[in-house]
Amino acid sequence: MVVSVLEEMRIRSLGVIDDAVVELSPGFTAVTGETGAGKTMVVTSLGLLLGGRADAALVRIGAEKAVVEGRVTVASDASAAVRAEEAGAELDDGALLISRTVSAEGRSRAHLGGRSVPVGVLAELADELVAVHGQTDQQGLLKLSRQREALDRYAGAAVAGPLAEYAGAYRRLRVVAAELEEIVTRARERAQEADMLRYGLDEIAGVEPRSGEDVELAQEAERLGHAEALSSAATVAHAALAGNPEDPEGIDAATLVAGAHRALEAVRSHDSALASLADRIGEVGILLGDVAGELAGYADDLDADPLRLAAVEERRAALGALTRKYGEHGQKIDSVLAWAERGAARLTELDGDDERIDELTGERDALRGELGALAQALTDARTQAAERFAAAVTAELASLAMPHARVSFAIRQTEDPEGVEVGGRPVAYGPSGADEVELLLAPHPGAPPRPIAKGASGGELSRVMLAVEVVFAGTDPVPTYLFDEVDAGVGGKAAVEIGRRLAKLAKSAQVVVVTHLPQVAAFADRQLLVEKTNDGSVTRSGVKVLEGEDRVRELSRMLAGQEDSETARAHAEELLATARADG
Repeated sequence: MVVSVLEEMRIRSLGVIDDAVVELSPGFTAVTGETGAGKTMVVTSLGLLLGGRADAALVRIGAEKAVVEGRVTVASDASAAVRAEEAGAELDDGALLISRTVSAEGRSRAHLGGRSVPVGVLAELADELVAVHGQTDQQGLLKLSRQREALDRYAGAAVAGPLAEYAGAYRRLRVVAAELEEIVTRARERAQEADMLRYGLDEIAGVEPRSGEDVELAQEAERLGHAEALSSAATVAHAALAGNPEDPEGIDAATLVAGAHRALEAVRSHDSALASLADRIGEVGILLGDVAGELAGYADDLDADPLRLAAVEERRAALGALTRKYGEHGQKIDSVLAWAERGAARLTELDGDDERIDELTGERDALRGELGALAQALTDARTQAAERFAAAVTAELASLAMPHARVSFAIRQTEDPEGVEVGGRPVAYGPSGADEVELLLAPHPGAPPRPIAKGASGGELSRVMLAVEVVFAGTDPVPTYLFDEVDAGVGGKAAVEIGRRLAKLAKSAQVVVVTHLPQVAAFADRQLLVEKTNDGSVTRSGVKVLEGEDRVRELSRMLAGQEDSETARAHAEELLATARADG
């Protein structure tokens, strides 16, 4: 049962297409047309709708932008619908509207269900909605990494579980190994850094600075350097406030204030305002007495000892030397103390290198052992899945005119003294395990299995890829499959079998095929013709559904290059009859 269907796409100003609507339907749709008519633009358009890379070169010459809009029916509880709603999209009567705009400058915008979304959201939906396969995918299948990914995808949870566990351990091992290598390779630098820190900390400890000590010493040096002037000023000020014993006739501030206070005290009872002033003058007298006493004590305590001044300056020089070496520019001794605190912490870290090396080495060895066990589990799971996968693909090839072909997988490891132990020997390993997975093909009895990159022709590779996708359709299906000339290099009976197999796949999924083979197109439930106008563009009327006589004419053209050839027409009608009989 098809749970979602790509209903239609509108394409504007994309490549040779001016403005065209591609109407699709459930089942098998074949897209045909002359070479260069724009069939591949259908695939390109769908790629854009599914978050593919935007390219300004796709925009039709003279147009400001290219626009592709698509309508997909999707069940409300499908994961694609849930993800779309999470992105803010709304379903329109059970349909999801998708649009993609590419400007002539290369800027791209995406909309989903009426809401602007990042292009990455469309790419997320792609995995749930459509599987796109073209000639580039065939070439991709030649890569060993893609063959391993295909096997892992088929294996499902049997491989996904241990692979996720393996990947976590692998990432942790990378981190541990990197830290261990840094400590070991930088051992000399770290030892030199530790020596410099010890020297600095010892030098600071020898001086024993205190927080704020440099500020205090600066103030004391200033005072000691001007002791005589300070003492003279304090003595003069004291005499002005409290009088000079050597000058009994002199007038001082304390005597004058006391006289003023006595005068007001004598009449305070007659006026409260004057009484208040008398109180304030009394307070002044008390303050003058306190200041005079402190000035006397200051003069008596002032130390003018040049030896003390020399000691202060020497201490300041020692602190200054520390500040220049270890303090921040323009900062005081407190910055030296901060450096010492940081340096002590760093020295503790560096002095713990040996202990840390032992710790990391133990963790690394444990992780390598764990990775070896997980890699073995992956190998076992892949080996079991490979047998089933190869058997299923081989069975599919039998229905694709390759009845004697046999597919198998070679799963092997490469010995590496620095690797992890798998099966009792050290082997190379990577983020996906220790296995090299290679798809082998024996096209006929007696032929040795060879890598498909070397042993498969273009037509055989097309059929292997189709067989793989059909097997996936039974284990990990998607609603829509789009094949771009997957039948390249195939003809005759093999082409008929491909058409028949695609029609079978279309019973459980929507299948859209861009093809040049009439044998394939004849099996389609619907055939679309892409044709250019005289000016070389594809307009709205340039993509049309072929029925009856029109379909026979197009199949005749595809067969013989002549629409009106009686022989070709007879052959076309025979193909259609064969396809209907199979259906």
